[in-house]
Amino acid sequence: MLVDKNIVTDAINLLTQLIATESFSRQEDQTAGLIDYFFSQRGIPTERIGNNVIARSKKWSTQQPTILLNSHHDTVKPASGYTKDPFNPEITNGVLYGLGSNDAGGSLVALLATFMHLYSHQDLGYNLIFVASAEEEISGPNGIAVVRDKIAPIDLGIIGEPTQMRMAIAEKGLMVVDGEAIGKSGHAAREEGINAIYIALKDIDWIRNHEFEKVSNVLGKTKMTVSQIQAGTQHNVVPDSCKFVIDIRTNEEYGNEEVFNFLQKNTTSNLKARSFRLNSSKIGLDHPIVKRGLALDRPYYGSPTLSDQALLPFTTIKIGCGKSERSHTADEFIYLQEIEEGIGIYLQLLDGLKLR
Repeated sequence: MLVDKNIVTDAINLLTQLIATESFSRQEDQTAGLIDYFFSQRGIPTERIGNNVIARSKKWSTQQPTILLNSHHDTVKPASGYTKDPFNPEITNGVLYGLGSNDAGGSLVALLATFMHLYSHQDLGYNLIFVASAEEEISGPNGIAVVRDKIAPIDLGIIGEPTQMRMAIAEKGLMVVDGEAIGKSGHAAREEGINAIYIALKDIDWIRNHEFEKVSNVLGKTKMTVSQIQAGTQHNVVPDSCKFVIDIRTNEEYGNEEVFNFLQKNTTSNLKARSFRLNSSKIGLDHPIVKRGLALDRPYYGSPTLSDQALLPFTTIKIGCGKSERSHTADEFIYLQEIEEGIGIYLQLLDGLKLR
């Protein structure tokens, strides 16, 4: 399927406008307006849910499966160490510099261009819905989470993130757990009190050494890390409380609630999960889009980084332009060639795809 050069040019021009417009998480109203205007200028109706922009393919049938094309238009704040203006979309020797160019502006406009190319096709065999989502960088409640139920049912989601157009067929989940060991205060000089630090240390030692049985071929082990600890008020008082934080990265073999319940059974501290929302995800190697990707020599892997996949209850695959290691770094950039190639690969993946 040939890529319309005008669509590629329009997509890159839109990306430069997005870079030049601040769009920190929860503050994406201006970039949402740019995307909305882009579609309106081309006669494509849109829907706004907060700072999320939604567009649907022209021919729509409830008898056909529906594919979601999704990426986000919010960014983190600029890293320290920028030598260039993060809001100046500078193009040098085919390289576009600017905040959000790689994460995930390149994937966003590549998916948008793909949607534009297929918008009016009469015989796709599926419906297409495009969502430029907000609050991805903070997994916020007003991003894809507020959209998903209003666009259901979805048979497949293609999530645009910088993967070098490799197929992320699994993604690690995240759960943060607050723990508190309770003791009894006393004077450190006497044999009195129950030291909460010692109670916490037993639990922390178990967390440190426990190995979950199910190891993923693509994501490896489910990993628990105690990343913060706080206890004590002064040197001569036995502390009656020791608080700690556990960072848990789940592979696709475990759900967050399952891991939390197991953790509770094997520790004595009081535990509270901040959220169960960010679960791991996976798609089978026998899924039609994965088989299509393999036929196109697209490699697959397991992604350690979170995306909007974690908030979507249906089958998704993560694939996009750029390189994950550039995300959130100073002088962020993307190659223009990566965007054009990405559009071509998206179109090849979707060309004639059969989901039912």
